Amino acid sequence: MKLKLLAICALFTPLFFTNPVQAENPLHVKQLLSTGQCFRCDLSGADLRGAHLLGADLREANLQGANLTDANLEGADLTNANLTGANLTLAFVTNANFQQANLNQVNFTNAKIYDANVYGASMDGLIITDAEIFNTGIGIGGEDAGIQPWD
Repeated sequence: MKLKLLAICALFTPLFFTNPVQAENPLHVKQLLSTGQCFRCDLSGADLRGAHLLGADLREANLQGANLTDANLEGADLTNANLTGANLTLAFVTNANFQQANLNQVNFTNAKIYDANVYGASMDGLIITDAEIFNTGIGIGGEDAGIQPWD
C-alpha cells in the first residue's frame, strides 16, 4: 500500500511544480519586437503590454488572448489576424487595418480607435466601454453594425 502511494505521488509531483505553458512562439515575439514584421506569427497569449507596434505587419497573425494593454498599434496591419479574446484596454489604434480580422470578444475598454479599417471583421461580443471611436465602422446595434467602413 505504501509503495503504491509513493508511486502515485512520484507520478503527480511534477505536475505541481511546472511553469505555466505559454502558447506564443517566443521567437515570434522577439521578431515582432525587434523588426515590427510578424506575418502569420503565433502570438497567442503573448504579453505585449505597452508595446510600440507602429506600422507592424501582423497580417494573418494569431493574437488570440494576447495582452496588448496600452500598446500603440498606429498604422499596424492586422488583415485576417485572429484577435479573439485579446485585451486592447487603453490601446492606441490609429490608421490600423483590421480588415477581415477576428475581433470577437476583444476588449477595447478605454482604447482610442481612430480611422481604423474594420471592413469584413467579425466583432461578436466586442467590449468598447469608454472607448473613443472616430471614423471607424464600429457601432452599437443592428445586424450589420460595425462591419462597413465609413465613406
